[in-house]
Amino acid sequence: MSDCIVTEKRDGIVWVTFNRPQKKNAITQQMYRELTAALEDAERDSSVAAIVLQGSHGCFTAGNDLHDFLQADELNENSPPFEFLYTLSRLSVPVVASVDGPAIGIGTTILLHCDLVLAGSDAKLALPFIHLGLVPEAASSQLLPLLCGHLRAAELLLLGDSIDATTALSYGLVNKVVASEQLAEATAELAASLASKPVSGLRATKNLLKQPTEAVADRISREAQVFIKALHSDAAREAIAQKLHKKN
Repeated sequence: MSDCIVTEKRDGIVWVTFNRPQKKNAITQQMYRELTAALEDAERDSSVAAIVLQGSHGCFTAGNDLHDFLQADELNENSPPFEFLYTLSRLSVPVVASVDGPAIGIGTTILLHCDLVLAGSDAKLALPFIHLGLVPEAASSQLLPLLCGHLRAAELLLLGDSIDATTALSYGLVNKVVASEQLAEATAELAASLASKPVSGLRATKNLLKQPTEAVADRISREAQVFIKALHSDAAREAIAQKLHKKN
């Protein structure tokens, strides 16, 4: 790992920090490799309840390092940026984003693959691909309309203008906006809340949330299969026993 991606595990939470402040945390090919490795390690670790993605020095990320991208020998679906996106989209571990300051390009499309998003009051989100003659990434052309409707998605992708944290909240891109100076504390509290839950239940619930749309009866059946399996797990038995003990 380089100093540009800092990973730390504590109390069941893996904290992944973009740490390239001199370039506003712009992401390089090597940083994508390190991000993918960090996510894969967390996924394999059965004690990990959640992953937190955050930036350093008051900036989430300015997006891709365009100079680095242009220097790449060949860009294809197996290149580091896309490997990272595939890995992020397939995680069973819940992912929390803590967004402070600019979240440009990939900095915003990452959020579409997170499960909980906190934003500081100074956060600015933008999808400026159109200004560069580029097109949406990270399935944002599909996920954005599903999340906030076609008109707002078109506004974000066809105009490419930035939006503030309050607007992002109204669009459903973030769960909560807090004062920027309180963001670290709010993120830690949210992460701790996740870490207090049975990990197996968190991952199974996320897997259900990520399933494609299906008939209601089929979803009831799918949930029933997972529910029955979970009910017989050690984690569920322990959690239920503790709950019953508290009631008595």
